[in-house]
Amino acid sequence: MATILIVDDDPQLRQSFERILQEEEHLVHTASSGEAGLVKVEQIKPDLVIMDVRMPGMDGLTTYREIQKIEPRLPVIIMTAFGTTETAIEATKMGAFDYILKPFDIPAILALIDQAIKASRFMHTKVQVGDYSDDAPQDALVGKSPAMQDIYKSIGRVASTDATVLVRGESGTGKELAARAIYQHSLRAHRPFLVINCVAIPPTLLESELFGYEKGAFTGASSRRVGKIERANHGSIFLDEIGDMPLEIQSKILRLLQERSIERLGGREPIPVDVRIIAATNRNLEEAVRQGHFREDLYYRLKVVTLTLPPLRERIGDVPLLAEYFLSRHAMAMAMPNPGLTKAAARILETQPWPGNVRELSNALQKALIFSKGYPLEPEEISRAAAWSMPDDVQAQDTDDEHVDALIRKWVREQMSISHDGRLFEQIMDHLGSLVIAETLRITGGNRTRAAKILGLSRPTLLSRIEKYDLKIKTSVS
Repeated sequence: MATILIVDDDPQLRQSFERILQEEEHLVHTASSGEAGLVKVEQIKPDLVIMDVRMPGMDGLTTYREIQKIEPRLPVIIMTAFGTTETAIEATKMGAFDYILKPFDIPAILALIDQAIKASRFMHTKVQVGDYSDDAPQDALVGKSPAMQDIYKSIGRVASTDATVLVRGESGTGKELAARAIYQHSLRAHRPFLVINCVAIPPTLLESELFGYEKGAFTGASSRRVGKIERANHGSIFLDEIGDMPLEIQSKILRLLQERSIERLGGREPIPVDVRIIAATNRNLEEAVRQGHFREDLYYRLKVVTLTLPPLRERIGDVPLLAEYFLSRHAMAMAMPNPGLTKAAARILETQPWPGNVRELSNALQKALIFSKGYPLEPEEISRAAAWSMPDDVQAQDTDDEHVDALIRKWVREQMSISHDGRLFEQIMDHLGSLVIAETLRITGGNRTRAAKILGLSRPTLLSRIEKYDLKIKTSVS
């Protein structure tokens, strides 16, 4: 549910909007003039304003300028008749979210409202970094693993600069949250932040969505339209899934980064724009460059600063924290008590590979919560929700600490019965050490530097242990 303010001097139109938006479960406020609208903006702090251009007294354009002084990030959709289109275009050039022509199509306006509300939430909902609040459904990057600590430090370092940032990582690792955190800690945090998903918009529409177009640029272009990049002037643009952007549009993004200007479709004059670009992808851009699917010059322009979000399987110890966070958040959103997890359920979560990463874990816990009976969630409930089979040994016995300790004690006794050379302690510690190091290297994909950080060893010490234990590890990154 969002709070929406309608500013229009036509009482019938205000009533129609109230009825339509209340059916969508939004909280609707109205004002009959620009002056009254400004008062409401101050009082109710809406998520979105929908406002007419032509009104008695303070007109829509003047009202919009005053709204920008109050809250420059507040999305405003301008309503206009065909005769005042140029005024609406002027408002969008100043940063208004979009404009619509009267009379308008209800499904189209509802879709535009949904986009504006999402943009408002992205700009105003704080992304907590490294922690989260128990009493509010905050968006958060949660985790205390060394890999995530590196990410938090990188966000802090890059946010205060104007550098272009490329956020990389598998699907579901939290790239969008990282991009929002960079924006919210940046010098442009009080300016617009617009998101473009390069795979969600058909290629034929993506170019006009980004750059806009001039009247007559193509069949159906009955008036000029300002693109999102121009609307985000002095703010930030997040280009999600940029690895899937068509080559012909990549060239225009390259020009934006090089010359800080764009051209609308059908236009000939360069338009100066000042925007910060944050991009994200789950694709292997190096391979895409080799195959000719991604421009090499754009690749190097984007990777001024690169943040690579680790997959969940490499985030040692973070799964319990994430599980606690997601259960708390989903329970609050659904107005349900949080049943928590049994120890066995918490441990089984840590044994899973989670190919869908943090998003898959969140979805599994939400589903398990929906079908829970108020008791702490058991392994079987998590397994059903996550659509994977629980290992037989977990089904047969509770894998708690006492069971693990018993297995180790039994193994030590066996070693005592066969070792007679006085090196029992050294042999046992070497065996355990080789297992720990081998498993850590497997989890990190052979990255020795990251493994050393996780283990708390210096890199030379780790290398000497690998040699001592004769570990045959396939290393992709040294």
